[in-house]
Amino acid sequence: MQILDSKKENAIWPLFRLGFRVFFLGGALVATLSMLLWIFQLSGQNLIPGIHNSIWWHAHEMLFGFTLAIIAGFVLTAMQNWTGIPGVRGWPLAIASILWFLPRVLLPFLGEKSWLVMILDIAWLPLVAIFLARPVIQVKQWRNLFFVPLMLLFTILNALSYYAAYSNDWLLAERIFITTVLAITALITVMGGRVIPFFTARATDTEKPMPIVSLEWVCLGSIWLATFAWLLLPRTETMNMIVAILMILAAVSNIVRIARWKPVPALKVPLLWILHLGYWFIPVGLLVFASALLEQTTTISNASHLLTAGALGSVILGMIARVSLGHSGRPLQPSKWMTVAFAVVLLAGIIRGLTAMIAPSYLAESYQVSGVLWILAYGLFVVFYWPVLTKPRIDGRPG
Repeated sequence: MQILDSKKENAIWPLFRLGFRVFFLGGALVATLSMLLWIFQLSGQNLIPGIHNSIWWHAHEMLFGFTLAIIAGFVLTAMQNWTGIPGVRGWPLAIASILWFLPRVLLPFLGEKSWLVMILDIAWLPLVAIFLARPVIQVKQWRNLFFVPLMLLFTILNALSYYAAYSNDWLLAERIFITTVLAITALITVMGGRVIPFFTARATDTEKPMPIVSLEWVCLGSIWLATFAWLLLPRTETMNMIVAILMILAAVSNIVRIARWKPVPALKVPLLWILHLGYWFIPVGLLVFASALLEQTTTISNASHLLTAGALGSVILGMIARVSLGHSGRPLQPSKWMTVAFAVVLLAGIIRGLTAMIAPSYLAESYQVSGVLWILAYGLFVVFYWPVLTKPRIDGRPG
């Protein structure tokens, strides 16, 4: 427990008392509104007049606007538990969140070639990296310093995505966005290995399986190697084969890994089954991705959506629902409507990821249906978690 000055804590607007609050709520809002604008765009109604390439905008905002905000909120909050040092709060947190928020509002009107938007959007992740580095260095907990260069990597990828947009280089933009998808997927495998077995053991009163070191090295090493191979190697048949082999290795090792996490008992608990089922999109997505590279059975875009609309959408919704309850002093029992949201977001991922392969004639309709389901799922989170994230903890403790 952190012992903080209660007067100082009470003087802080609850939204800025810990990173999960502002970034979870803001990220969910972006996930909802950006998808709504995207559906209008697909329907021929342009509500993002400043954007030159709407596909660039959609990919950028779902990755750097939505997903990275959730990651920042999670790690900023978890770092307090890991290091024992109070997490960033108050004005420093507000400044970081404003730097993140302004580009989300300005981008649709000023466009992806606006220098103001670029500067603001590239600035916020290095600030988060500084917030993460300070407690780690202070307590010399070098294991968790991993997140600092990771945030800097995402900063570089974000900057390169703007460079690609500015120079009208879509091939570079695609390479950067896919790299970002793979890097975020790799991060989910890292964090999933830390928290999913732990959450499962606690909620089901079972023994937590100890990780197999060799399996962890293969699982994590292969997906990180695939990420950097995709970013750095030339796009040739040989490169595609190397990346595909690494993805198959990562998929198989992840299947073994998640099978050890006691998935059957987890099916009785909504806050668990959303994490377990959502995580299954990772090996499936990697296998489909490898198939797209080797046999061209589907497009890279369709394969990557199993990792984004599927894994990212489902695991993120499950994590933010659980973390928000736990860190606001509430019982770990989501409402029935959030259980509906979990099922809906899983369905959205399935429809978006698999329609191209099993019913390609309905591909255009699948975009609309999965988008509406996504809006419903994250819209429900915004509605039911708004009071949770904007009000003080119900137990009176700080955070």
